[in-house]
Amino acid sequence: MFSRTSATAALVASLALAGVQAQSVPKFNFGTASADYPGVKSTQRNGPTNPSAPMLNTPINQTSVARLATINSIDDWCTFGPPSNDQPLGNVEGETVAYCTKPRNNARVIPDGTVTGAHFVKTPLYIQLMATGDFTKIGMMPGDEGGELDPHGATNMGNPVGGNVTSNISGEDVFYEEWMNYVSATQICFRICIAGSDLAPTPLECQHELDVMGCNFVMPGNYADGVFDTCDGDSAYPPGLYPQADGSTSTFHQFFTGTYVVNGEVMTYTNGAADQITPTAAYSTPSTSNCKTTSTISNGIRSIVPTTTSSSTMSSSTMTMSSSRSSASSSQPTSSGSSSNSNSSSGASNLAVPALAMVAAGLVGAALF
Repeated sequence: MFSRTSATAALVASLALAGVQAQSVPKFNFGTASADYPGVKSTQRNGPTNPSAPMLNTPINQTSVARLATINSIDDWCTFGPPSNDQPLGNVEGETVAYCTKPRNNARVIPDGTVTGAHFVKTPLYIQLMATGDFTKIGMMPGDEGGELDPHGATNMGNPVGGNVTSNISGEDVFYEEWMNYVSATQICFRICIAGSDLAPTPLECQHELDVMGCNFVMPGNYADGVFDTCDGDSAYPPGLYPQADGSTSTFHQFFTGTYVVNGEVMTYTNGAADQITPTAAYSTPSTSNCKTTSTISNGIRSIVPTTTSSSTMSSSTMTMSSSRSSASSSQPTSSGSSSNSNSSSGASNLAVPALAMVAAGLVGAALF
């Protein structure tokens, strides 16, 4: 919960930053990251619908229920999505399936023309994929603000159930323990925690309880459309963490209530507090460097390109909400974005000021499309 006391402290911190406009937000000091830190490599059983290991050039099957997602590069990645367009994502998070840019993992293949912009960032703690496009072509309902997939879910069986995630970013295929994947009709973000430390354990850097806050809040970065690029990057502050002027931190916990069913019994849960104050942006957007653009991520498979498309652009008054706790999109972007120019870098200066000042002003409720 982001309390009113911490909001006041946040305002003090933001005003201090505002007084020195040229001062940048310090990098997140996470100590020494290790790929062998506990909680990095997965100890979970591979799902029964998945191949035993990630593999390329598997048969194209657009009705597949495989749930093995791989994030390797700007043109070799997967996302989870609904098996069909007939329900909002929030209703079927446990049944989502994998969609990949290439034929791999026995998963469904993302048709050309679906993704209109994508950005791949490698940091010391995680890799992150951010994409824009028309994701009604991979099961999303038009206007669906979406939701969040992760290895836990309300019942700790995962969303999707049996879902697993891999990457070869280390030089070999690794199943990773902690990850988060937000999907809406127009935006996708996916983070895999590939290393951890005492100051940044993987459940903190890939924390999964900020569903309605959206990609820009939980995974700040470059969401520019029309560009495909790969960058190195600094690691972001853990989602919801707000460093204070006195060296302490204030942590925001999203408020939501919900129900789930276990053995026919309806269970309820509550997270956060109803009277809390909700921030409108992440503490900062981490800097990127060594960015290289890619002209296309097309797979060239014409047989799977839909002959008709559903418009995913709708006014905010007609958007379909998946659930009271699920949203992949946020109408409040972070205060700065990563540069998409080749061999360029972007700074992270003065980013806490608007977000925390608005918190202190007492704005309540998540900012959603």
